[in-house]
Amino acid sequence: MAKYRLIRGLLAASGQFVFRRAPLASPDQLSLAHDAAYVDAFLHGTLDKAVLRRIGFPWSEGLVKRSLASVGGTIAAGRDALQRGWGGNLAGGTHHAFRAEGAGFCVFNDIAVAIESLRAAGLIRRAAVIDLDVHQGDGTAQIFANDPSVLTVSMHGARNFPFRKQQSKIDIALPDGTADEAYLAQLETLLPIILDPAPDIVFFQAGVDTLDSDTLGRLALTHAGLRRRDRLVLGACHASKIPVVITLGGGYSNPIELTAQAHATTFLTAAEFRW
Repeated sequence: MAKYRLIRGLLAASGQFVFRRAPLASPDQLSLAHDAAYVDAFLHGTLDKAVLRRIGFPWSEGLVKRSLASVGGTIAAGRDALQRGWGGNLAGGTHHAFRAEGAGFCVFNDIAVAIESLRAAGLIRRAAVIDLDVHQGDGTAQIFANDPSVLTVSMHGARNFPFRKQQSKIDIALPDGTADEAYLAQLETLLPIILDPAPDIVFFQAGVDTLDSDTLGRLALTHAGLRRRDRLVLGACHASKIPVVITLGGGYSNPIELTAQAHATTFLTAAEFRW
């Protein structure tokens, strides 16, 4: 949890960002992407114990508020992106949440809810999700499996969690130890495919658990490699004039300051572009 405070401090010190408290997502918004019975059971603390075990958090009122704010922040960032070119949430990227259950420390899928919320408001028709967390975006893949208007892309560690993968529209599974050059070569090949035809918005799940210092990652990217990753994704969206939303995703380096610095670098890289 310490990384969230550290990231905000690093970005505030740069003087380049405006911070707004995330609004709380409503049950109606959550039910655009999630089963209404699941939403209701979580909000009222009546989820089955087995479902809570798969999520990994004990239920509390604080967890409810945090989960609603995490989703609301990504919805707000989506609206910012459509108005200004890009927006970001200093949380979110909870891509292991499925339509009717959570998993892997993810209660609700903020990216899926944000896409459905923007579509329901008539603001977008087509979206792409570029998920570069080391763990496959299995929940996002499942939610949009039968939706041709949402392109789900996941580039992740082949032997990492989740061990039962879902089928994204595009999956790139990387071997343990993949380092900067091989990783970036795959990404460079992938981006033109993702952005042609151009979606109305891109959601960038910018997890930094691909770092070589990450305790859960198993890949071997350096901080310089991650900077190049971010510049490739954001630069491609900028060149095509596609609004982009950045969500935090995972990061578990030891010390955690390495994770915070990598996350902050993603946002600082975005600030270099002017849409």
